[in-house]
Parts: sequence; structure tokens; C-alpha cells
Amino acid sequence: MPSYVITGASRGLGFEFLRQLSSDSNNIVIGLVRNKAATDQAVAHELAGRSNIHILEADITDYEAIKHAVAETARITGGTLDYLIANAAYVSEFDAYDPIGVLGENPQALEQDLLKSFKVNVIANVHLFNLYMPLILAGTTKKVITLSTGMADLDSMNKYELHVAPGYAISKAAMNVAVGKFHAQYKKEGVLFMSICPGVVDTGHYKNATPEQMEKLGDMFQKFVLNNPDFKGPAKAEDAVRSVISVWENASIEGGSGGSYVSHHGNKKWL
Repeated sequence: MPSYVITGASRGLGFEFLRQLSSDSNNIVIGLVRNKAATDQAVAHELAGRSNIHILEADITDYEAIKHAVAETARITGGTLDYLIANAAYVSEFDAYDPIGVLGENPQALEQDLLKSFKVNVIANVHLFNLYMPLILAGTTKKVITLSTGMADLDSMNKYELHVAPGYAISKAAMNVAVGKFHAQYKKEGVLFMSICPGVVDTGHYKNATPEQMEKLGDMFQKFVLNNPDFKGPAKAEDAVRSVISVWENASIEGGSGGSYVSHHGNKKWL
């Protein structure tokens, strides 16, 4: 029975991963969330009868909580894990609409936001991978997937002047390097690490945006159109998750996917 751990499984892409992967009753699907009671309620309401779903409570920035989640995972799976999906992330509202120079006018807030981005999007995942590695090494499939973003791609950033969300992009770029470092260490033991961007997905992140912020968002989407004339706006979570799963299922160390940073298309086409 293939086993999966998904962080940030309470909503958005994380819950959609939970839904799609648990649709196969042969899969053991474990979701890590900060609010177990609320997620249990959502599962009971939307995914009723799926006994292969297990929800564990753990904030990924809490090292001891992750250690406990690893122990609980080992109890559920018998000490192995096939897939670890690092989906949880801090997507800042502070830096979502302005360039780094404008944000620098409030240096304390900028520093705090950068540190939070780095703690959640990099350090927490590094600890997550290290703590789960004994289970991954004991597993059969041995795949560790990080959800990334095309905003961290230097070529697109420079070509299309994508200056917003600097802290988020910086932290995701750093995590892409961490993924490469993990793969460099564990490739010889058959563990595939890779970063996959799901594209632009409608997860409700901009629902509280002001009219001014929405105008800035529109400018960013215009730049996305320059990158891809077929871009029609954010994709549905269902479609994005299906594409990401397809990419990791087709990925292999032998095929050169190890340590890579690709899109939901399996290449550098981010939209």
C-alpha cells in the first residue's frame, strides 16, 4: 500500500492532494495540519467513508511536533513512507503586491516577513525532510516533493520584471537549493527529491485584496500573459494537483529528475 504524508493538508492544494490521493483505497494518506479538529470535520463532510485518511496535528515550524508526527506516521505505516509532499508554506500578504524597494521603506516589517518566510518555507522543510528520512529510506518509492513557484525562476523574473512577492520568491529559491542538496546526498540511496511549481492556482489568497492591490495584481497577470499568451487566469486546484501528481509519477532518478525544479508541465513553462 503506497503511503503519503502531505503537509498543509487542511485547505487549498493540500486538501486537494488529500482528496485525490485518498480516492484510491490502496493508498495510505496522512495529512499534517495545525488544526486537527477542523480538518477532521472537513474530511468527514467532504471525504466521508475514506478510512485510508489519517490527520495528524503538527505545525511544521515546531520541531518536537514534527518528531511526534513522524512517530505517529511510523505507527500507521509500519515504519515506512513512500512519498513526502512538502506543500505547507507561508504566502505573505505583506509582500504580495509591492517590490522589495517599496517594502524596504518599512525595514523592520520587511525583516520580520523575510525571516518568517525563511523559517516556514526553508528551515521547517529542512527539519521535516531530515526527520522523515528514516521512513523514506525504508519505503519503496522514495520520493520527496516540494511545492515551489515559478516566481523563483531568475530568467522569468528578469525577463518579465516580476518584482512582487520578493520574500516568498527568495525563500522558495532557497528551498530549491536545499532540495538539490538533499538529492545530492541521498541519490545514491535511491531517494528522488524535486521541486514542482503548480502554476498559478486559485486558492483564495487574494480574497482580501484592496482595489489598489487588485490593480497591481492585474499588472502582474499582464506580465504572465507576456510569458504565456494562452494564460487565462488562475487554474482550479483540482487541475493543478492532477498535473503535479502526473509530474512526480513520471519522474525518476534515471531520467534526470533528481534535484530538479520544474513546473506542473514537467519543464520550465511556469503557466
